[in-house]
Amino acid sequence: MAYGQVHANALSALADPTRRRVFERLKDGPHAVTDIARGLPVSRPAVSQHLKVLKGAGLVADRPEGTRRVYYIDPHGLAALRTWLDQFWDEALAAFQAEAERSAREQPRRTDEG
Repeated sequence: MAYGQVHANALSALADPTRRRVFERLKDGPHAVTDIARGLPVSRPAVSQHLKVLKGAGLVADRPEGTRRVYYIDPHGLAALRTWLDQFWDEALAAFQAEAERSAREQPRRTDEG
């Protein structure tokens, strides 16, 4: 999968508010589907479908644990998304710095007359 497609799939997967909540439930560590679904306004099978989309987008992975599957945030997928997002932060900071320096050069200098 091309790098550009990775972040597009991740952003698309996270666009759904319920899917974001499912993803956010994994921030403190791995959980089984039943634990993730607890307290959400959707069924356990719906949570499984959301996890399938998140897994397809490379944001979560799973592993067998006894008779159940445990899901966790995939650090590789999250790193790819973060790298893509960081380019905007870096460019925004560089633009801000250039504008601040331009403004400082253009401001009239004050002289103390007294």
